[in-house]
Amino acid sequence: MDDITIERVTATPAALALIASLQARYGPVLFHQSGGCCDGSSPMCYSQGEFIIGDQDVLLGSIGDAPVYISAPQFAAWSHTQLIIDVVPGRGGMFSLENGTEKRFITRSRTFSGEEICALPAARRGA
Repeated sequence: MDDITIERVTATPAALALIASLQARYGPVLFHQSGGCCDGSSPMCYSQGEFIIGDQDVLLGSIGDAPVYISAPQFAAWSHTQLIIDVVPGRGGMFSLENGTEKRFITRSRTFSGEEICALPAARRGA
């Protein structure tokens, strides 16, 4: 596994297409994996500069040139899983940019193998 890059976050082609559409409309965007009460555990998409990344937020990686963050407590709970951002029909999160497109981002996941966990890059905090 030495020559394989293990990604903590990936996106489906449908998610990448929606991200590109939102970027064309709003400019650069970012994601924050929600754990809040209002929108459950939806990945929330924001215009860069409209959402403040906290000191305790962890950068998981990027999808479609959009950085993806998660809170440190959620990262600790999900550090053994790869997050896969996908799109399904429905209404987006109340504050997420895809709201009103009749599509919404969702997070799927899969558990890393032991070899993959050993090969994971260190997580980076904050922006």
